[in-house]
Amino acid sequence: MTGKAGAAGRAAVRDWWRVRREAARRDAGMTTSEYAVGTIAAAGFAAVLYKIVTSEAVSGALESVIGKALDAPF
Repeated sequence: MTGKAGAAGRAAVRDWWRVRREAARRDAGMTTSEYAVGTIAAAGFAAVLYKIVTSEAVSGALESVIGKALDAPF
């Protein structure tokens, strides 16, 4: 780009980056409440996953897969 069009394009890119940098400074990280909500959500997900993995159906399937793998001829 050369001339006025090139200068306008560079100015637009420079302005875009300036806005992005300012937004990044305002939102530097999570707050305590966001950490708390994230921790509670992770604990809830872990509890649901634990219940699923320890259920009879999943335990039986895992035991079957492991048993077949150990009984496989070499």
